[in-house]
Amino acid sequence: MKNEDLVGSKRGLEFVLLIIALAIGIGGYVIVALNRTGQLPSKLFLHASILILVTFGVHFIIRRFASYADPIILPIGVALNGLGLAMIYRLDYSYKALGQTGFIVDSRQLVWSLIGISACVFVFIVIRDHRDLRNFTYTAGLLSIILLLLPMIPGLGLNIYGARIWIHLGSFSFQPGEIAKLCLVLFFAGYFMQTREKLALGGRKILGIRLPRIRDCAPLIIAWIASIGVLVLQRDLGTSLLIFGLFVAMLYLATDRVSWIIMGLVMFAPGAVVAAKIFPHVGARFNIWWNAFDNQIYNQDPGGSGQLVSGLFGMANGGLTGTGWGKGFPQLVPFANSDFIIASIGEELGLTGFMAVICLYAIFVQRGLKAAQMLRDDFGKLFTAGLSFIVALQVFVIVGGVTRLIPLTGLTTPFLASGGSSLVSNWIILGLLIRLTDSARRNCIFEKEIVLMEYEPVREVVTVAGTGSIGDDDLVERTDKPKWLRKIDVSSNDLEEK
Repeated sequence: MKNEDLVGSKRGLEFVLLIIALAIGIGGYVIVALNRTGQLPSKLFLHASILILVTFGVHFIIRRFASYADPIILPIGVALNGLGLAMIYRLDYSYKALGQTGFIVDSRQLVWSLIGISACVFVFIVIRDHRDLRNFTYTAGLLSIILLLLPMIPGLGLNIYGARIWIHLGSFSFQPGEIAKLCLVLFFAGYFMQTREKLALGGRKILGIRLPRIRDCAPLIIAWIASIGVLVLQRDLGTSLLIFGLFVAMLYLATDRVSWIIMGLVMFAPGAVVAAKIFPHVGARFNIWWNAFDNQIYNQDPGGSGQLVSGLFGMANGGLTGTGWGKGFPQLVPFANSDFIIASIGEELGLTGFMAVICLYAIFVQRGLKAAQMLRDDFGKLFTAGLSFIVALQVFVIVGGVTRLIPLTGLTTPFLASGGSSLVSNWIILGLLIRLTDSARRNCIFEKEIVLMEYEPVREVVTVAGTGSIGDDDLVERTDKPKWLRKIDVSSNDLEEK
């Protein structure tokens, strides 16, 4: 099979999957309107046309600038974003009926989706070789610190529902921590690539586990202080957990030592417990989680467990197959279109729809980790794995919080929840993965080409002259039985340079 045929078939697969992904989102949009009003959405043609044009526009841009990219990750992003738009549209119906105009999102989420998709395209067009990002390792580290500190600046930061994680510029508000987490992934990947050998050096072995040396623990201590600082100063348990979890996971990937994970858990758990004892806002999160069904905690205003318990009852009401789009009562749960949108989906699409969404996330993460495995350079491996892990950790934390497996943290569900900051940052992650999977798959495909180039055709005797001797004219090349010579180990980028 020719290389062009192989690539063309994968883009064809992406094209088909995008049709299915669009059908999921637009289908949900239509069903919501039919179930709520008995009529098609008034702006169906406009909204559907925008989504279709933008989606297939991205598809054809990928054909031009990243033709080897994984064909599955873009359809997953489109499907999740479409489901989120449909659910937000459905909740707007209820908020309008209840007169809760402050919760209505309307077309803002569609606008943010277009901004996010534009950012995704910008990323994989501008970044032609992911290895160039290594030059920005420490710049990314510094930028992440600045972004995390921005909400603490008086007059710039906003305190919303007890957490100081927003900044406002005129009528525009943004959550800089969403971009900071991407900078941190880049910083950790570059830093660990440079120091992995030092961090992997052996220390003392205790109870069968080889612990790192004390002098090598400085990065872990700094990350721990930074995460606890976010927890205390910004009252943001989710970002705190995300930063530290990301750091420990990438440290483990870089050094392949389980002891780093054990040390991370030993450091974070007591720190969180002490913070819960000292700081009331942190303690309230744990109390709501631990005593959710206590009447006093449930009726506590503000900060009771009513949101958590309502979400649990809503998902129970959905059962196995759900109440149907627009037929449940997710609007009774506070922040049903943002923090609890996964519970809203669980109620109206049931456990089946809920698990389908989780499977989409699992496939998304798996494709990222597979690309990390295929990439040849250590930086690319760590960077790709970090981006995949940050999505996985976000989903685990929000789903764990909504289902009461762990305390609620305030993180948002990637691609689904309303809000521009999270949506844009997750589309940027998708854009980076398009570039990284393109590089990873190029390696494999070019390697096959190299192997084919190193075959030598076999010459066989097909006729024998009357003298009994065999001359060159009697030897005919047979291309159906090539002889294997050797396999060249070279990256696709080196090939391109040559």
